[in-house]
Amino acid sequence: MNIDLSELSQLAPIFRELFKGYHVSRRDAELYSQLSNLQDQYRALFKALGFELVCDSRGFYYFVPEQMGAQVNKTAQRLALFTFILVEHLADQGRDPLAVLDGGSLGRDELPPLLEKYRDLFLQAEVQTQEELEEKVMRRMTQLGFAGEENGIYRFLPPMHRFLDVCLSVQQDRDLAASLHSVLPLPTPVLLDDDSGDEIMLIETDAAETAAPGAVYESEEQALARAMAEERALQEVEA
Repeated sequence: MNIDLSELSQLAPIFRELFKGYHVSRRDAELYSQLSNLQDQYRALFKALGFELVCDSRGFYYFVPEQMGAQVNKTAQRLALFTFILVEHLADQGRDPLAVLDGGSLGRDELPPLLEKYRDLFLQAEVQTQEELEEKVMRRMTQLGFAGEENGIYRFLPPMHRFLDVCLSVQQDRDLAASLHSVLPLPTPVLLDDDSGDEIMLIETDAAETAAPGAVYESEEQALARAMAEERALQEVEA
């Protein structure tokens, strides 16, 4: 494909945002419009640079670098765990989790009772106070395009579907495990010791190209699902 760089007028800001793990959605009108209109050109260019541009049909773009097997950093695990907790919390309240996490909102004043209710799980994610919850979870969500914040109200954006999909996968695994009366032999993800904080690169690749003989790699959804299932299982045992 011939790529005319003069047409890619938003190349620099698009690459900068995607590279740091940001999810571009319709909220980012100018960037999203150009990605949508020139999707093939951007995909081809980024592929040549070693990045896979993913367009989710629910209205957002993100990068999947073509590197080693599935890896999940601390930020990704925290956000996935928070989503799982929030889904369960909203269901307990009789609220529709999908309605809240798919374009709905959560007030800052709802964070303290949420933290208290699931304190043991948050402790495993190194979150002990409301300040840490806001810094390590809510601020990361806004930085990476999963939510927007205004006047103490967090409004969730379409990229949240990535974590909602993981929650569904976890629930399916738990239901299957219960029906079999056994623990599913799910592979263990690699947790990056990433203290830089701002990136949430969920990495996957073609295992046939990189796997050692007999090695097993999981997709990003499986990796997050397994990590979250372990957290939940530990909480149930301790209870």
